[in-house]
Amino acid sequence: MSDATTHLLLPYILAAQAQKHVTHNEALRILDGLVQLSVLDRDLTSPPGSPSDGDRYIVGSGATGDWAGWDLNVALWTDGAWLRLPPRTGWRAWVEDEGVLLVYDGADWIGATPAALQNMALLGLGTTADAANPFSAKLNAALWTAKTVAEGGTGDLFYTMNKEGAGDDLGLTLQTGFVTKALVGLFGSDRFRLAVSADGSTFFDGLSVDNATGIVDQPRLPRFKAYTNYDNYVGVGTWTKIGLNNTDYNDQGAFDAANNRFVAPADGTYLFGATLLYKINASTTARMSGRLVLNGTTEIRGSLGEISATHVSLATAIWLQTMVPLTAGDTVELQGYFRVADGYFAADHTSFWGCKVG
Repeated sequence: MSDATTHLLLPYILAAQAQKHVTHNEALRILDGLVQLSVLDRDLTSPPGSPSDGDRYIVGSGATGDWAGWDLNVALWTDGAWLRLPPRTGWRAWVEDEGVLLVYDGADWIGATPAALQNMALLGLGTTADAANPFSAKLNAALWTAKTVAEGGTGDLFYTMNKEGAGDDLGLTLQTGFVTKALVGLFGSDRFRLAVSADGSTFFDGLSVDNATGIVDQPRLPRFKAYTNYDNYVGVGTWTKIGLNNTDYNDQGAFDAANNRFVAPADGTYLFGATLLYKINASTTARMSGRLVLNGTTEIRGSLGEISATHVSLATAIWLQTMVPLTAGDTVELQGYFRVADGYFAADHTSFWGCKVG
């Protein structure tokens, strides 16, 4: 029969042994040193100068002094002396100065974190993962970087996300206070979409790209084309707003038909154009002009056009085009003018159009 236990080598109290308390206390001392093993350091090769009772170390390779020959053993300072505790396979130790957990594999102390994590059901970093979010991370920064050619990689980095079918959803959800404010990805189809929301329930597509053609659409882009279905009479010598009471299209309701003007829904740069078709009233000697006006008073630079030759009714036209920065709420209107003789700006062919371009 052995006089020590198999794994921790605790001494047995033998039959008819004298001074049994000595053997018992020795076993307790070893237990106290090994159970819930936590060491101060694993790199020292010689004992520290002033150890405290109960201090434990994993002895570094090449040990000297009282630790000579104790490489990779656990050294316990107890009762004023160093006690050597040879490790066994499977022992675990917490290294306090590094904050790491080590396992003895029979030859060396190695990190307890496995080199490969496979088929895990849950993984939480700084937080608790659950069935709805099997991978969860609570952190302030994350880095993905390519494995370089020098490291045996290609220097490239691809992050791949895959969905089962075209009708499924695939994308990134961007939230504030866990309320979704933006979606980026493939939702309900293979078209690429960027959608935004104020409340997390109603979404607006800001960008949509056809995956079959690459054609980009901005479904919420302010744009309009307005026209008049009646002849606008304009007298001599007075700039007059053209009545445009119909629209071919009016995305986001940017054109206010009741007031015959465009109202900028957002800050940005806008492109505008117009066509004014002349129609005779009494004389083709009328001289006609057209312009675009900001906020009802200011002529937009580059938008003024005039034709001073004799006109041909329903054939002579002015085309205007300009670009202008606007602030949300600014208005732009089309005005016409005659000198020498009055006239009309013809129905159906007199129009005003615009869109946000930046």
